Amino acid sequence: MGRRIPVPVVNAGSMADIAFLLLIFFLVTTTIETEAGIDRKLPPVQKEPIVIEHKEKNILSVLLDGAGRLMVEGDLTEITDLRTITKAFVDNGGASEHDDGYCGHCKGLGDATSSDNPSKAIVLVKTQRETEYGMYVAVQNELVGAYNELRNREGQRLYQQDYTDMERQYQDPKTLSATKVELKKRIQHLRELYPLNILEPSQQ
Repeated sequence: MGRRIPVPVVNAGSMADIAFLLLIFFLVTTTIETEAGIDRKLPPVQKEPIVIEHKEKNILSVLLDGAGRLMVEGDLTEITDLRTITKAFVDNGGASEHDDGYCGHCKGLGDATSSDNPSKAIVLVKTQRETEYGMYVAVQNELVGAYNELRNREGQRLYQQDYTDMERQYQDPKTLSATKVELKKRIQHLRELYPLNILEPSQQ
């Protein structure tokens, strides 16, 4: 008989421990990307439809069709112009000084045929079932951006600080509690000056 050659043996006793440690390492270090949604507070379910009394001039109609076309008040509009149009509408201040709805902080044209004040100004967003999600989000970003710019302007005038900076500082866990109390008051005040009145009717 031939001589048997010894075969080296690898000690696999600790392989399970190594695999377990590697699993923990990858779980801890891996970043899971999540898509951010749109921050909206939905109204409660109503058995009967709610009828809102409003003037036609206080409504800015925004339509986004299935082909990706944007229509504002029936006119074909570029997405890059939506923010400027929205700011001009919300900040118009069309009510006269003798009216209850007079806006003393508005810097708009004061057009009597446009919105009376930011509290009454409503941006009505209509979409179709074929509307692309990316375009819908882009429209929402421009609308919210318009309100934030108006709030930033008033934040600088009243508190020498942007509204968006106040929000970031308020959300920062390092911010002191006493500072957060004051920030919350200021943020609420700016939101009252320019309430986010964006409505979306349900699709038929």
